[in-house]
Amino acid sequence: METTQRNIEFNVLNQTKIETIHEKSMDLLANFGMRVNGDRTIALLKKYGCTVDGDLVKFPKAVVDKALNTIPKELTLYTRDGKPNMVINSKNNVYFGTHSDQLEILDYKNNTARPFLKSDVKDMCKIGSYLSNISFILSVGMCADVDPRVQSQITFIETLKNFDKTINFSTNDIESLQEIIDIAAVVAGGHKELAEKPFIFNYCEPIPPMTHPAESTEKLFVSATNKIPVVYMPYCMMGGTAPITIAGALTQNNAEILAGVVITQAVNEGAPLIYGSMPTVFDMKTTIGSYGAPEFHKSVAAASELANYYNLPFYGTAGCSDAKTVDPQSVAEVQMELFSSILSKANIVHDIGVLDHCNSVAPAMVVLANEMIDQLSAYSSGVEVNDETLAMDVIKGVGHGGHYLNEMHTLNNFRSVWYPEFFNRRMVNPDQSDVLEMVTAKIETILNTHEVPALDPAILAKIEKIEKKYQ
Repeated sequence: METTQRNIEFNVLNQTKIETIHEKSMDLLANFGMRVNGDRTIALLKKYGCTVDGDLVKFPKAVVDKALNTIPKELTLYTRDGKPNMVINSKNNVYFGTHSDQLEILDYKNNTARPFLKSDVKDMCKIGSYLSNISFILSVGMCADVDPRVQSQITFIETLKNFDKTINFSTNDIESLQEIIDIAAVVAGGHKELAEKPFIFNYCEPIPPMTHPAESTEKLFVSATNKIPVVYMPYCMMGGTAPITIAGALTQNNAEILAGVVITQAVNEGAPLIYGSMPTVFDMKTTIGSYGAPEFHKSVAAASELANYYNLPFYGTAGCSDAKTVDPQSVAEVQMELFSSILSKANIVHDIGVLDHCNSVAPAMVVLANEMIDQLSAYSSGVEVNDETLAMDVIKGVGHGGHYLNEMHTLNNFRSVWYPEFFNRRMVNPDQSDVLEMVTAKIETILNTHEVPALDPAILAKIEKIEKKYQ
């Protein structure tokens, strides 16, 4: 598994803008408040120092500051077998993930969408396990042929059996969250061991504007109680559920996330939370929340700088598209978003290969995006300047009108150039692009030859016993 390093400075906001958004967010929290539901969460918030009036909760500055002081600033996420996988203690590391399931899957053989089936989970896991730039996979519980009442649990178990890196997961209800944590604890060797070396992390959202329903607060409560890292990520549409202006949307989202920070620390001091933000546009022509809008990804990059201001890990979005298929639009949007994310201060980036504004996942796009991440990593690595790279002796040795092909310096360093697997650089290129044909062949090879390490037989037997309960 590779870590993408960024050594180029890029900012959407400056320090003054960040501090202004922070101050206005604190004003919203302290003086306007949030709608919060969930009796035990409200009780803890009151005890923690918040002002409570029914379901209207106000968060004084001192309370927010206290929570920001105790929340972990560093985070390590592990593989299924307990090895460090995603080390988030530097703003230079960025990791990418795709989905193990979705509403639909774009068949890589014919580039058309169909309902996502449970059998597709294994294929997505195998592809994600193989690709060097995919560090985690998101299990969301949407398989069309699984009982909706247990979709979250069944999909997670299928992902657990077939994926060896880190698993991000969301649940369709509150009850299934603890059940999934309990299942993961079987693999980790216990709940204490899972908290110490988490190979899972949860995903949940408030409801913009400024509403935290019981479903959200309970998921924060359960995650914090178990010390399982949780992403708190408001998804808002500018002009719909947030102000039409980016600054206003960032301020609202930031306040909502900081409320989540306070909730987790009120439940369990030191519980980890990952700052997530999805401020996209409400397309007034089509009424969709766009996944490919440039304003969305500029806003995500800006939000990563707010997370950086608090020294919190940031969960971003990239590698996705509003297009239905792998086509010029989807490739252009995916490339733009990946470039933005790699240059931003994001640490964890989800939705690689997600198309049709989050209705489907495309294995072919995941494989293409893996190549794009390699390509963009070559750019973001920056330029090293030292005696070896300046090569003054080599320049003078070759002299006027010479060439560098025979130089040891060339031999020793030419492999530092990035070479594509799929993108064409042939002396004579074919008249028609064969990139998708190569991607299709690659996927076939992965599915036929890549072996994901199996769970320990004793652990697998326990997991399968649990699975029978849901079936």
